[in-house]
Amino acid sequence: MAEVNLMQFYPHSKRPIESRGQMVTDEDKAIARQFGKDYFDGSRMHGYGGYSYHPRFWTDTVRHFKDYYHLPDNASILDVGCGKGFMLHDFKLLMPDATVAGIDISEYAYKNAMDDIKPVMKIGNAKELPYPNNSFDLVTAINTVHNLPLDECKQAIQEIQRVSRAHAFLVVDAWRTEEEREKLYKWVVTCMSAMHIDGWKKLFEEVAYIGDYYWFIAE
Repeated sequence: MAEVNLMQFYPHSKRPIESRGQMVTDEDKAIARQFGKDYFDGSRMHGYGGYSYHPRFWTDTVRHFKDYYHLPDNASILDVGCGKGFMLHDFKLLMPDATVAGIDISEYAYKNAMDDIKPVMKIGNAKELPYPNNSFDLVTAINTVHNLPLDECKQAIQEIQRVSRAHAFLVVDAWRTEEEREKLYKWVVTCMSAMHIDGWKKLFEEVAYIGDYYWFIAE
């Protein structure tokens, strides 16, 4: 288990944290947590504000995953919380012989998934993954498990560990300072289980998670 930034090549933009914090309401958060059209392709107050494919987002990142984990060309890869399947699409472009799978709680994401990924997607909850033990060489869950209540978040991490036979990588909402905590809660609309990075590390030990991890810090 290691803290490692495998998202270093993912593009970052300046986030209007203060203005969003002043505008987002509890109703906006309730809409976002339905993970429907409003979350993916609606107002920025409800989520992405438009979620469409562009190779600049995942091309370099999936190559970094492959190199870091020394994945064979025929690796099996699961993305938990895969959205519309953009990352898996880029994995298949890089590794045509790979076996990829995705699961997301959103019916909207499934219906609007990339054509090549939809056949290998499932609609489901991360707390109960519909795959056998030790099914995948790599399991990713990027900005996913923290959207569950704490008990279910723990279940999801245990499930990710269960279905991985080699590697796993999580990104979770976190903070290191009080200033970062305040910014995080002004920014996030779906998170239900954010905590200090030390709290996450203790949780990983509690649920016997031995994969890798990194943080989403609101900056």
